[in-house]
Amino acid sequence: MVSVRLDAHWIDYLIVALYFVFVLGVGWYAKRGVSNSIEFFLSGRSLPAWVTGLAFISANLGAVEVMGMSATGAQYGFPTMNYFWVGAIPAMLFLGVVMMPFYYGSKVRSVPEFMRMRFGTGAHLVNSISFAVAQLLIAGVNLSLLATIVNRLLGWPMWVGLVLAAAFVLFYITVGGLSAAIYNEVLQFFVIVAALLPLTLIGLHRVGGWNGLKERVGADGMLGAEQLHTWPGEQLSGFANPVLSIIGIVFGLGFVLSFGYWTTNFVEVQRAMASKDITSARMTPIIGAFPKMFVPFIVIIPGMIAAVLVTDLKEFKQLSFAKDAAAGDMGISYNDALLLLMRDVLPNGLLGVAIAGLLAAFMAGMAANISAFNTVVSYDLWQQYVRKDKPDQHYIRVGRIATAAACVIAIFTALIAASFSNLMDYLQTLFGFFNAPLFATFILGMFWKRMTPAAGWTGLVAGTVSAMVLWGGSTFGHWFDLGAGQGLAFLSAATAFVVDIVVSVLVTLRTRPKPVHELKGLVYSETPQADLVDPDEKQLPIYGRPVPMALLALGLVIVLNVLFA
Repeated sequence: MVSVRLDAHWIDYLIVALYFVFVLGVGWYAKRGVSNSIEFFLSGRSLPAWVTGLAFISANLGAVEVMGMSATGAQYGFPTMNYFWVGAIPAMLFLGVVMMPFYYGSKVRSVPEFMRMRFGTGAHLVNSISFAVAQLLIAGVNLSLLATIVNRLLGWPMWVGLVLAAAFVLFYITVGGLSAAIYNEVLQFFVIVAALLPLTLIGLHRVGGWNGLKERVGADGMLGAEQLHTWPGEQLSGFANPVLSIIGIVFGLGFVLSFGYWTTNFVEVQRAMASKDITSARMTPIIGAFPKMFVPFIVIIPGMIAAVLVTDLKEFKQLSFAKDAAAGDMGISYNDALLLLMRDVLPNGLLGVAIAGLLAAFMAGMAANISAFNTVVSYDLWQQYVRKDKPDQHYIRVGRIATAAACVIAIFTALIAASFSNLMDYLQTLFGFFNAPLFATFILGMFWKRMTPAAGWTGLVAGTVSAMVLWGGSTFGHWFDLGAGQGLAFLSAATAFVVDIVVSVLVTLRTRPKPVHELKGLVYSETPQADLVDPDEKQLPIYGRPVPMALLALGLVIVLNVLFA
């Protein structure tokens, strides 16, 4: 069994302790700004764009980005960049330019509430429940990795780490609401960068720089040169044919999964909804796109370095590639890539910063999941279907109870996440189940005014069930063999999207649509353009205007795709 125990000294423990003091302090300070439910759940819609923009990207810098992407980088190499440059940036820009005006302008308090206004209570209830379940499962991923770090650092049992990590997140969200989560996410963004940048630079130095890394990766005898090019990425997509691989990545990841996640996921949209005005709301994901496109260099590259520098991981990769059962007996997985690299290259002091950075990432991710969960439970489920027209403080109290319940449930969903050797497989599967069909419903309903309320909920249910059947049939039932991992996740998401569209169209043709006058602000063709932008936006400098900045971000990400193709 390989030991992944981190050899931390007192200076490392001190740095980690100081970080937690700051986290709790931010939560306590944010308490002063919570006097009503909008302040608790949406920060009073008062935050500037740079704060919400950094929180937007930090909320996504959880287990998926840090451990999941470093694990996938160790396994596949440069093709993992597609998760950012194809599978994130275009959708983030679309959210800022096209969709945020509808969310913010309609004054809804959540994405499911927008669904209720557009399609009625059927689609709203389906979306609210599926979203709540997804957040509990994804929070478990972040919590599982938080507990893993505590285990590697202190040697404590996993259950102790799970309980302690959940308690910290519970405290600062319960006390300070969304503002505490957002301000902590801004702090956590800088801590994460301060942790991962030195790890990347020291790791590159150990392997002989950029050229040394390319030489070692290219000579590893398994995937070789395939790991040094983002395209066509056959190993990542699971398709042996290069053309099918490109189609799978572009359509499955770049369109269905990416747009499904970034444009409809309330975890992200909630940060933009906390902005002070519609221009700030539109700028939030666009500001986040700039650091997002460079995050691969501090999460994927360390994973690739670990795969060629850390002897234990090199051996695990060789055994896994050969499908040797001995790989399972080593006691490590690709998820340990970052920890193994930290163990082998970081001196004490920097190790403490790196540990604090990982803890920051996982807490940011979990806090984002929990803060979105408590909003949907309080507004979309409790207020809408259980207790209407109660005093404002009643819903704040419900939100705090929901936060506590979510933290407890996440302890158990963390055990599910721990059973996956590569977290990206697990996360992409969940996104295929829940986000892909939701995006299909959204995009069809936003641009086709004829789409009916009945089509809204039936399409969602059909899309979700079809993805689950496809994945379950291939994974457990063996009714058909569609592979595994990322390729199966992409295929499940694409199936959910297509089934949702087909069912929605068929049901629409047989049912009655909403009156046209009820669609203003909800459907593109029925919403005056003047309602979608701030009339004073043209007076802002170019760096404060959404469309020019979105075009700049799109240009930069195209350049990155060309350079690493």
